[in-house]
Amino acid sequence: MLEALIREGSFKWLLSKRSSFAEEVEELQRSPSAGRNWIPELSPVANIVVRRCSKILETSSNELLESFNAEASDSVKSQHARNFLEYCCFKALALSTRVMGHLADKKFRRLTFDMMVAWEAPASASECLVNLDDDLSVGVEAFSRIAPAVPIIANVIICENLFNVLTISTDGRLHFSVYDKYLNGLERVIKRMKSQSESSLLSAVRRSRGEKILEVDGTVTTQPVLEHVGVSTWPGRLILTDHALYFEALKVVSYDKPKRYDLSNDLKQIVKPELTGPWGTRLFDKAVLYKSISISEPVVIEFPELKGHTRRDYWLAIIREILYVHKFINKYRVTGVEKDDALSKAILGILRVQAIQEISSSNPVQFESLLMFNLCEQLPGGYFILETLAKMSKSRELDRGNNLVAGGGMYSISALAMVSNLGFVFDSCSSSSNPSEAGLLVGEVVVGEMSLLEKAVKESRDDYKRVVLAQETVAGVKVDGIDTNLAVMKELLLPVLEVGKGLLSLVYWDDPPKSLMFCLIFTFIIFRGWVGYALALMVLFFAIFMVLTRFFNQGRPVDEIKIIAPPPMNTMEQLLAVQNAVSQFEQLIQDGNIILLKFRALLLSVFPQASEKVAASLLLTALMVALLPGKYMFLLIFLEIFTWYSPARKASTERWMRRLREWWFSIPAAPVVLEREKEDKKKK
Repeated sequence: MLEALIREGSFKWLLSKRSSFAEEVEELQRSPSAGRNWIPELSPVANIVVRRCSKILETSSNELLESFNAEASDSVKSQHARNFLEYCCFKALALSTRVMGHLADKKFRRLTFDMMVAWEAPASASECLVNLDDDLSVGVEAFSRIAPAVPIIANVIICENLFNVLTISTDGRLHFSVYDKYLNGLERVIKRMKSQSESSLLSAVRRSRGEKILEVDGTVTTQPVLEHVGVSTWPGRLILTDHALYFEALKVVSYDKPKRYDLSNDLKQIVKPELTGPWGTRLFDKAVLYKSISISEPVVIEFPELKGHTRRDYWLAIIREILYVHKFINKYRVTGVEKDDALSKAILGILRVQAIQEISSSNPVQFESLLMFNLCEQLPGGYFILETLAKMSKSRELDRGNNLVAGGGMYSISALAMVSNLGFVFDSCSSSSNPSEAGLLVGEVVVGEMSLLEKAVKESRDDYKRVVLAQETVAGVKVDGIDTNLAVMKELLLPVLEVGKGLLSLVYWDDPPKSLMFCLIFTFIIFRGWVGYALALMVLFFAIFMVLTRFFNQGRPVDEIKIIAPPPMNTMEQLLAVQNAVSQFEQLIQDGNIILLKFRALLLSVFPQASEKVAASLLLTALMVALLPGKYMFLLIFLEIFTWYSPARKASTERWMRRLREWWFSIPAAPVVLEREKEDKKKK
């Protein structure tokens, strides 16, 4: 009977946990000011979110609506419900994030998640899409639209990759429990970075250069850091700032003076993974190599661990992020507030990676995909994203110079404003107590529109997907074995080989009428100076062929190339085939060396009689090139070569070829002496 009651839902009120949305809808409906705070065009979920935003902004929902209608353009008003919701969200988030420690506020966390829920069902017509009593979840579009409005949570460039990491175990939907855990991790890493910045680490260096500590490693004995320079190895402490990498070698009771490896100036730095091992061997893939023109020899930083190389991958990613952001700043000459904003983006990216590392220690994470400047180096259109960032920076700099300020609620907040609100103050805004007074720029998300950056990211991701699909086809057609690859190549080059056979048949006059016709046509083309037009006609033929093929084969699968595989070879046959190929290659090299040595003998007159003939031939050729026009010279060469094997000249050509071979064999090669390296040189 109890099971029947549960099945019928009689105990649903007792067993189910109602969401805050359902409670707020009932509260709003019972409120005497329900009519003033309820907008009919919005769904109940969107109305609740707008009501929360109005409380933060200390205004009413209708006043927010009037403000939106006054600021928004006609194109933004077309999708009224969703764009008005974004407007309210951006204004409320811009104000909420000014409060120190807002990430620790549970109401703020719930509000940002509920904004995503409302974004998926903003209009009253979409009311049935959301069940307020269920465990609510959001998709990638809602996350990519709302989360970048708070730059510490996500970024336009990496938000899709971040969403995939957060939803790896929830089938592509983000639940509040996971989202709340992620924000908890962000709060912890922010506190840790603040404590590192307030500590005495590198205090003298940071005071003079204004650098901020982003990460420290090597302070725990179970996770040491080793520096390899030449044959010497030292344990110590590794510190990453927003401008450089520092290593402090460990002494008996303290640390040595820090060594600085610059990441901000253009010193041709190379940062890459490296193999290490005892006595110079290359066994363990757990190190990072740093190389620049400022140091005499490369430095290898090793991160020993029992299993895998996660620590190395993490440090490699964050070091490269600082290096790449400074490359971006130097290449596009970004200065002032815009430079601080670019550095803020890199710092926030590192904080997000640290938070993800804390909450998903069991799942492998590609750190480069969560750092925007790393990702721009990997994506096919990454350079276009960086160019768009630079153009947006220049545009905002001009707007500030002309005292033009972008409209408040139509944009999200900037990364620099976010970092300043978190307590990390840059030089550009250190003189102002309020970040908004320092001329801070607006963010990268615009109400109701795709910003230039979002368009660049979308285009780059589409290109990346096409590259991935193309690489999958490449991986699928790779075959093993030299003989099999040669068979594939022979089949692919079959049309070219057939064309070559046809041309050789014309040159050797196997069919005299065809050869004569070809000779007359080509002679006429050369004489009239139409060689360029003939080449253009051939290229045009290929273009027309490709267009017609695309038109008639549209939607049809591509025909597979069928290749008869050669019989398999055992190990001994493979070794003999390799030995035979090496012998043939060696013979080719020997023949090439003999040709070069004979040319050297002719040039140095080792055989004077032959050298005199060659010199006379070169003199005659030079006179012809100097006196004859290029068209007639080309015509003469074509007729001479093409008519070698014509019926009238075949006998004389064979006779001259035989004499030429005899003359070539009679030329001696220039002498060569091989000197062996002496024993004393080897010992040195």
